[in-house]
Amino acid sequence: MANVIIVINAGSTSLKFAAYAIDAAGSLPLVCRGQIDAMADDPHFVVKNPNGKPFDAHEWGEGHAIDHKTALHFVITWLETNVPGLKVVAAGHRVVLGGTRFGAPARIDGDVLDYLESLAAMEPSHQTFNVRGARALAEAFPGLPQVACFDTSFHRTMPEVAQHYALPQDVRDDGARHWGYHGISYEYISRQVPKFAPEARRVIVAHLGGGASMCAMLDGRSVETTMGFAGLSGLPMATRSGDVPPEVLFYLLRRKLFDEAALEKMLYQRAGLLGLSGTSGDMRVLQDSGDPRAIAAVEFFVYAMTKYVGAYTAVLGGLDALVFTAGIGEHSAPVRAAVCGKLAWLGMTLDGPANAAGGPRISAPDSAVSAWVIPTNEELMIARHTQETLPHLAVA
Repeated sequence: MANVIIVINAGSTSLKFAAYAIDAAGSLPLVCRGQIDAMADDPHFVVKNPNGKPFDAHEWGEGHAIDHKTALHFVITWLETNVPGLKVVAAGHRVVLGGTRFGAPARIDGDVLDYLESLAAMEPSHQTFNVRGARALAEAFPGLPQVACFDTSFHRTMPEVAQHYALPQDVRDDGARHWGYHGISYEYISRQVPKFAPEARRVIVAHLGGGASMCAMLDGRSVETTMGFAGLSGLPMATRSGDVPPEVLFYLLRRKLFDEAALEKMLYQRAGLLGLSGTSGDMRVLQDSGDPRAIAAVEFFVYAMTKYVGAYTAVLGGLDALVFTAGIGEHSAPVRAAVCGKLAWLGMTLDGPANAAGGPRISAPDSAVSAWVIPTNEELMIARHTQETLPHLAVA
């Protein structure tokens, strides 16, 4: 018998999960991970072993929509039926926004979910569905303990001056503040950096995926980050705009080129690398393209990162290490090379062969600032927090 923690990331029409065994050593080995996609119209399930090899799948059929409760019931039933001796004893959820109430993981109950749901107007693209997943699981398995882990929590160590905008007090009191996101990933990386660069105190981490951001860390604690109020500002992303002057948005509304809903959809779904290139938001596609617009999109991405490295080096009072993580960060040697090439003024010297090989160290031995590729693992971080929040969980 193996007691496991299931980690859940619920989206609007998809559900990702991973199962981690509770062992005596406290290492939480991965049992499997998988997902259900296209829940609204053509749901299909796939599960992979710890090496990433698919070993089972299921399809409901086109036109057969399922909700989160049905999806979660299927996943947990599948786990306990198809993995010998497995029993799901707790669930950990990724929730993007914890608000002012939660600066650390929290055990979920009805009151907690009500509060988290009340924050959905701040972050509409993920929060609603993260909460919906937790509610659905509580309905499907009422006795299963659940823990919410928040992307915003890691950034609550930012100085107060970095957590505010120059807005009136009543507006700030209503929640308009610099929250910061990708915190679960940054927390994981903060625990990994000392293993690679133990003397690095001033570190900038670039979490570069479909959603992209950067974080300045001092002694493993967040002091500044690019994503602000919601998951839109900062770096340009696959389909999200990144920084846009607010007066541009007022202009578009005044011209009646967009209403509120259409403007939000454009900024989240048609902007970023997709908007710049006109063809794709996928960095792999853009890097392989000879289209001038694709080349310009990649250059813009690197330019934005370069600006933030400069600003964050000033905030930190210097820079000891730069870390790349997530999909683009871990797999795009050209992006890493381009960014590091812009940082020669900091004493950064790239090791070309090491970068092409994916690191972990990609800077030359004599580089004044070291550069690294460190894979992130948000799911494992959530599993660890779930275990710590529910200390009664036991090895089977």
